[in-house]
Amino acid sequence: MAVVAEIDLKALYRALLLPRLIEERMLRLIRQGRLSKWFSGYGQEAIAVGCTWALEARDYILPMHRNLGVWTTRGVPLRPLFCQLMGRDGGFTKGRDRTFHFGLPAYRIIGMISHMAAMLPVACGLGLAARLKQEDFVVLAFTGEGGTREGDFHEALNLAAVWKLPVIFVVENNGYGLSTPAREAIPVENVADAAVGYGMVGAVIDGNDVLAVIEAVRRAAERARAGEGPTLLEMKTFRMRGHEEASGTKYVPKALLEQWRKKDPIDRFEALLEQEGVLSREERQAIRAELEAAVWEATEFALAQPEVQSTLEREQAELFAPPFLALRKAEPSERELRFVDAISEALRLAMEQDERVLLMGQDIAEYGGVFKVTEGFVERFGKERVRNTPIIESGAVGAALGLALEGFKPVVEIQYADFISCAFNQIVNNLATTHYRWGQPVNVTIRAPFGGGIGAGPFHSQCKEAWFCHVPGLKVVVPATPEDAKGLLLTAIEEPNPVLFFEHKLLYRAVSGLVPEGIYHVPLGQARIVRAGTDATIVTYGVGVHWALEEAAWWAERGVSLEVIDLRTLVPWDRETVLASVARTGRVLVLHEATRTAGFGAELAAEIAEAGFMWLDAPIMRVAAADLPVPFAPTLEAQVFSARPRLRPALEQLLRF
Repeated sequence: MAVVAEIDLKALYRALLLPRLIEERMLRLIRQGRLSKWFSGYGQEAIAVGCTWALEARDYILPMHRNLGVWTTRGVPLRPLFCQLMGRDGGFTKGRDRTFHFGLPAYRIIGMISHMAAMLPVACGLGLAARLKQEDFVVLAFTGEGGTREGDFHEALNLAAVWKLPVIFVVENNGYGLSTPAREAIPVENVADAAVGYGMVGAVIDGNDVLAVIEAVRRAAERARAGEGPTLLEMKTFRMRGHEEASGTKYVPKALLEQWRKKDPIDRFEALLEQEGVLSREERQAIRAELEAAVWEATEFALAQPEVQSTLEREQAELFAPPFLALRKAEPSERELRFVDAISEALRLAMEQDERVLLMGQDIAEYGGVFKVTEGFVERFGKERVRNTPIIESGAVGAALGLALEGFKPVVEIQYADFISCAFNQIVNNLATTHYRWGQPVNVTIRAPFGGGIGAGPFHSQCKEAWFCHVPGLKVVVPATPEDAKGLLLTAIEEPNPVLFFEHKLLYRAVSGLVPEGIYHVPLGQARIVRAGTDATIVTYGVGVHWALEEAAWWAERGVSLEVIDLRTLVPWDRETVLASVARTGRVLVLHEATRTAGFGAELAAEIAEAGFMWLDAPIMRVAAADLPVPFAPTLEAQVFSARPRLRPALEQLLRF
């Protein structure tokens, strides 16, 4: 093999042997009861080591939990690595996640989350960052053969091919997904045959031959650096241990294990070293003894470290990256804008101010988006920064995470908020947890046109903001006025944490208001009293603000003074302003357009009852939509489903109490 002459075989042997010795040590510790869990890559070391060896230090690698050799070959220090693997103080995630669920940007390694194939779209975002920065780093991402049945696999490969991204997708086909053999999950022999369907190069590689792995990855990297796009490499290997050590291998035929034992990558490489006269048996034994000693010392060090300790206050303080505080006040000059135009202006100003801001979404370029928010943007900023995506909500959000890791400030438009469910995993399990787990700020803004009132039926009218309020690590914003829409969106784009920005479709062209010119910021987590009152408080957000103001005006004509609070931000929400109002009025009604059961109003009511019970002169009232899908017929939506008709009777009951 030509690659042999170019490689320091002695150094490669050390790199290949080290993860094997760690594997052996971990298995002994499990048998001794000193380690509770281990996801073994025993017998698969040639893939992780070979892929890493073939790349350059500036290239990104996105490994999975059997790719220990990535971390060791990149030179990650063993002591903190073992503290991480053993959940001891001194690990990389402060005890917040296990094994390889973290990133080390200094080593250009971005670890996994448990959901299969979820990091492949992130690799696309990193690859796009390389293109936008005009840098020639490459991104290599691993998945198992089971993960290739996931939607993220398809979305990522499709996106990488369409945008010709410098990404290498490595399928580590080790024969089993937990206990299910690949033949029962995949209807073809070679996953790499799928490459032609995406218009990319694909190849099947002997994953137990470290030199074959190196050669294949080098070729793929050369193509990527030359602008020839992605490659799909299927590495054939076998999982010699259980899914995790405790699960065992009883479901694997013994003959199959024996067949693959004869193909062991360490044994094969040692045979090559003998053949080439590179390392004698005695030299190999000396290397083994040296590495075993280093592994023993590092594991004993880790096991001697204390269990991770913390406080609730510390954990809560590190959930988010420090918020954006360089808030710019509004200039005194104002003019009237529609809600939709205020959002458009915010995006335009942010893009003019900072080249790291870019937009992604379906039909947002030449078409300008279905609501025309980005109309004219592609002519002004170009298609590199105003990017049409395929219909891949999960893929787009995952790519946004990759871009954020490289310092960009991506804004993703979900065409209708109803479609955000397709990106749910990326949002709640990837974006939301990244900073808490390993301290990485995630500047991603997701714009989601939501809400009813336009006769759009059950799949274009839903209010699903409460889904995300339940997930620690996300910020949720719902503006009600053009002024706030612009100021809050400008803040969200600068915020180093993931923000879901819900824009009510009904307000786009139905509501206008005075909006300051230029850039200004409305702080997240600060409510606004939009109408002062003394007899009762209405706490609401979004379109509910307009309903509440209409109702307050009607009651004012009858001598009743209602205070209306616009939360503006649901996470974090302004408890101080709300509780101070409740203390003044003694009565409170919580209003939102979303369905009642488990809506965000339930959280508001519970918190007010707990913290403000002594001020209440009446039970807290909740007004929300009926617990039904949103009906299409305007009459049904307005009369049966909508919260609006329920508002006045609820206020009458509240004020009578």
